[in-house]
Amino acid sequence: MSVEAVEHMQVAHLYRYPVKSMLGERVDTLFVNAGGAEGDRQFALIDESSGRVASAKQARLWRGLLSCGAVTEQRHVRIHMPDGSTTTTDEDDIDEVLSQFVGRPVRLIGSRPAGASIERADPDQVLDKGVDAEVDAPILELALATPGNSFTDLAPVHAITTATLQRIGAEAARYRPNFVIATPPDYPAYAENGWTDRILSIGGTKLRAMGPTPRCVIPTLEHGQLPRAPHALRTPAAENRVDAFGLGLLPCAGTYLQVLSEGTLQIGDRVSLD
Repeated sequence: MSVEAVEHMQVAHLYRYPVKSMLGERVDTLFVNAGGAEGDRQFALIDESSGRVASAKQARLWRGLLSCGAVTEQRHVRIHMPDGSTTTTDEDDIDEVLSQFVGRPVRLIGSRPAGASIERADPDQVLDKGVDAEVDAPILELALATPGNSFTDLAPVHAITTATLQRIGAEAARYRPNFVIATPPDYPAYAENGWTDRILSIGGTKLRAMGPTPRCVIPTLEHGQLPRAPHALRTPAAENRVDAFGLGLLPCAGTYLQVLSEGTLQIGDRVSLD
């Protein structure tokens, strides 16, 4: 890949996800700092029976959250339910509404407690046995590389290229990135694998690529009006199993990023690799 082609990467889309495992919102600008993207994963549901954070990574219990949308308003986040009703994060009955929706007692919180964790159902087993099957579900502590209070899985920011998305044949929304990088037509899929420890300069912001993003079952699930898509995991599982964060060979797509210098990302910003 020539230097000239690399220099013509740019920010194509920006996203944030105000409530963990709910649909997010596309935005024109996105402020990022060491703690991640502003307004991203700022709320999460806590399962009262286990004390763990609700995540669609455990599809058997929580995949219904992907039918809800969350949109940032001036003083709160508005949650759009699949029946057309809405509620907000500051409503007195929000826990009751969400508990009724998911069918088990939950409460909404806006700050990540120490040791917050999720169940990460084994994605290969879910693909093999179905989303309602009892499968191995190791416990994953959240946000180990993210300072602050947000409910990111690991790192502050996540990005993916159009080259990788086109190769897999899946929508960006399935992978829940903070931004999508538009690449030239001949740019290789899964090139993010080789970005580790390189610096992405975007506008006045600098981010360090931390490593390829391991994929779970979430991309395969229904996302609002998007239907099930098993190939969204099966394709990277067949083509791009790499060692990610010392966890062994895992299907990966995209890259996790650390924010070295804060700033505001904008649609159309040029992306360069240093």
